[in-house]
Amino acid sequence: MRMKPNPSVKQAILRALHELGGPAGAARLLQRISADDAQLQPRTIRHYLLQLDREGLTRFVNRRRGRELTARGREELSQANVIERVGFVASKIDALGYRMTYRLDADAGTLITNSALIAESYLARALEYMKPVFARHLCMGSKLAVVHAGRSLGGLTVPAGKVALGTVCSMTVNGILLAERIPVTSRFGGLLELCDGKPVRFLELLEYRGTTIDPLEFFINANMTSVRDCARTGSGIIGASFREIPTVALDEVQRIVRQLESQGLASVLAIGRPNQPLLHIPVAEGRTGMIVVGGMNPFAALREAGAQLQIQSLAGLEEFSSFLPFYVVRDRFPA
Repeated sequence: MRMKPNPSVKQAILRALHELGGPAGAARLLQRISADDAQLQPRTIRHYLLQLDREGLTRFVNRRRGRELTARGREELSQANVIERVGFVASKIDALGYRMTYRLDADAGTLITNSALIAESYLARALEYMKPVFARHLCMGSKLAVVHAGRSLGGLTVPAGKVALGTVCSMTVNGILLAERIPVTSRFGGLLELCDGKPVRFLELLEYRGTTIDPLEFFINANMTSVRDCARTGSGIIGASFREIPTVALDEVQRIVRQLESQGLASVLAIGRPNQPLLHIPVAEGRTGMIVVGGMNPFAALREAGAQLQIQSLAGLEEFSSFLPFYVVRDRFPA
């Protein structure tokens, strides 16, 4: 008897592949999927994967690695039921932060990356546009990854004729603090106004737990930033996020922030006072506000310059060794 397809299982498989950030087989996917209305077995998952292959939503890599999402599969996932996807960004932040393996004491491991696909011929020009952004410290640290066609970044294989740029996602801070037993609440992503290099106010805010898309990715695609102006003059509108940390851990957080700066991962713009609003945003009792600069700001500068690029925040996990100091990358690909 032919099995009747269950759309919720198909969506669950696509979502699991996306969260895993790379190819996976039926057994591994089964561990990630919770289905209340279906008794799933590995062979059932394999049946669905064959259907997804035929629909062009997944692609067989090899027997050892399993299957990966195609571009069409990612699009299908992004168009899934909007109500089900509310809060998806927040849960993805938590999942990636938990799976990170980077540790400050080892200065090695995986961290969360953002990605941008550009034409290979545009690389040198793109680096010139991003240079002032890194010089002004308007992103998560001073490191950049450049990945050429045929290789992968954050689980995404770079297509022919393209180059993937990877920046360290600011949510890496959450994973680092979590590894130190300090939980972080990511509340808002927004547009932050800077004046003479200092944060003044948030102009727009989106709550992570109430949105289906990453706020900073949305603002960049909507051309609502002025990162290039800010990089040149110190004043402008950039992407940033507002988070809360436990006040009891404030001294430890400040120590870790200093260590991040020494390791080329500076990102914290401001830490508030215990139980007090920060830039007029109130915090809960026993909590302290923290503002973190967006790791996507270099890509915002490219968008503002008119570049054709595909950006993705929270693209996946990538080895710390894949990222090099920006000036090293720039010297390898001079204009």
